[in-house]
Amino acid sequence: MGQARNGGYGGIPRWIYVIAAAGGLFVLLPLAAMVAKVNWPQFIPLITSESSLTALGLSLRTSAASTFLCLVLGVPLALVLARGRFPGQGLLRSFVLLPLVLPPVVGGIALLYTFGRQGLLGRTLEVAGLQIAFSTTAVVLAQTFVALPFLVVSLEGALRTAGNRYEAVAATLGARPTTVLRRVTLPLVLPGLASGAVLSFARSLGEFGATLTFAGSLQGVTRTLPLEIYLQRETDADAAVALSLVLVAVAAAVVALAYRSPRTAGRGPAGSPGQRESPTAAPTARSAVR
Repeated sequence: MGQARNGGYGGIPRWIYVIAAAGGLFVLLPLAAMVAKVNWPQFIPLITSESSLTALGLSLRTSAASTFLCLVLGVPLALVLARGRFPGQGLLRSFVLLPLVLPPVVGGIALLYTFGRQGLLGRTLEVAGLQIAFSTTAVVLAQTFVALPFLVVSLEGALRTAGNRYEAVAATLGARPTTVLRRVTLPLVLPGLASGAVLSFARSLGEFGATLTFAGSLQGVTRTLPLEIYLQRETDADAAVALSLVLVAVAAAVVALAYRSPRTAGRGPAGSPGQRESPTAAPTARSAVR
């Protein structure tokens, strides 16, 4: 038990396994209790009702849009935090990661007072004919606000793990910074980027508090699946449990995709033992100047 499968040291005391098992049960038992409460004979009708399918479709569309926004905003942020050197860098990292620890409802209030009709930017946007609060756009922004740190953390970890050796080689060979980014950096950290995007999608899919505060709960417009579950809990407990199981299944599939075995995926998530240097990185660095 003291020897790990990869030949390294793996001496974990036996009592640690007992506590780890208790921690695993703490997570699994509530899920098992929920599965036991599902009304299986009515499961399909419950999850295929019009309101349920509308909420699920809206959740998938807005989560995809927010994940795209996370990529657009998060990749430059992660690059600046991992590769840049400037005053206030630590403060910037703290603010970027703040949504990880903020209650989502606080994030929703902050967004409301920024983009709402009486908010910091709301009046300017209203003059331009744009109303964001309590719209589908508000759902996307709320999901992006809470999911962005997941992509930044994952990608920044991948960038730090990969180092900048190949980038330096490409730059020495005459490649421009944009070419180095496109031909060397991004291919090298692609597994970490993919893991961050998948986790951002999963976080967006489960967002509740910020969405309710900033976007409200309008059927077909802002009522995502978590909001539908919350409302169904008051009127139809069987439907709430069935929809909860669907959300758990989707989230589990997404997380399994992000943390799939390095043997099958080639690499693990950023910072994991599966995140190794790409064997094609050196040829890529040389080809960056071609």
